[in-house]
Amino acid sequence: MRVLQLIDSLEAGGAERVAINIANALCKEINGSYLCATRKEGLLKAALSKNVGYLFLNKQRTIDFKAIVKLHRYITKHDINVVHAHSTSFFLAAIIKIFNPKLVVVWHDHYGNSEFLGNRKYLPLKVCSKYFSHIFSVNRALVLWAKQVLKFKNTTYLANIAVINKTKGFSCLKGVAGKRIVCLANLRAQKDHINLILAFKEVLKKHPDWSLHCVGQNFRDSYAKQLETKIELHSLEYAVYLYGSKPDVFDILKQSEIGVLSSKSEGLPLALLEYGFAGLPVVATKVGEIENVIMHKSHGLLVEASKPLELANALIYLIENKKIRHLFGQNYSAYIQKNYTQSSQIDTILKVYKTYTA
Repeated sequence: MRVLQLIDSLEAGGAERVAINIANALCKEINGSYLCATRKEGLLKAALSKNVGYLFLNKQRTIDFKAIVKLHRYITKHDINVVHAHSTSFFLAAIIKIFNPKLVVVWHDHYGNSEFLGNRKYLPLKVCSKYFSHIFSVNRALVLWAKQVLKFKNTTYLANIAVINKTKGFSCLKGVAGKRIVCLANLRAQKDHINLILAFKEVLKKHPDWSLHCVGQNFRDSYAKQLETKIELHSLEYAVYLYGSKPDVFDILKQSEIGVLSSKSEGLPLALLEYGFAGLPVVATKVGEIENVIMHKSHGLLVEASKPLELANALIYLIENKKIRHLFGQNYSAYIQKNYTQSSQIDTILKVYKTYTA
């Protein structure tokens, strides 16, 4: 079996990390593992195993004939029989399927706004789904959506795969050691950093020596500008730090005491699993699959979305209760190691592949 992971970019995002993790893990399981970045390369390219075949298309438009031909020739040359398309790369996968009817196309739905599925534009996806053999969905709401809206039966819930690179990093977080809160999330509106900033302003009233560290891609757009303005407006530059994307995630997490996510909507955030691997207690909002991963008052604390005071109180509780903080971190680490291992997820993926290639 030869499988190609298809992803739009290799920038530091959850879907991109999952695509790379799957490609790397499959090297030991099948005859050939490949990955194709269609539009952009990025920071995560360095995480790709040397044993994974790699192709960059530099796709410039929705229908780019040069890119289509290049991918078709690559698939033919390497005798690839499964294309595992992630997120919006489904359109290109469907086109390639037309050129090669024997090709098995599996689509991986990483849609993050699962709290607002009623607003999701799905007509192109519904047309392309006719060329899919199977759909993996990162939370149970997306499984139901695929069955009800796309009328697609062969759908499986697949929790994200988190693999932590423990190589010693170079990032040195600012602030006081032992008094840092980390938020691992790209600067997107759905992640609701604004809510987090408002909450942390309240935290500082009781604990002015603590600091907040936001690690994730800065797209230099209106949302990022709004966030930077909010930090300046409340004079929080001394306590809230924006780092952009970083490759040494594990090292950053080990410099932190609490992991936080303040999202309005989620699928299954990879950051949540990475917090667990690093042994951090978590404060997170009750959105997407989060409530099915974090056990309230065992792994951390869950709060309602867009409620800054509730979020602030949860952070303050963990700050003021060091023993409970450490207990939550230990419990959560053990839970993630037991239930979100790479081997169990790869077994599920391989069973699906084999169903359609046997």
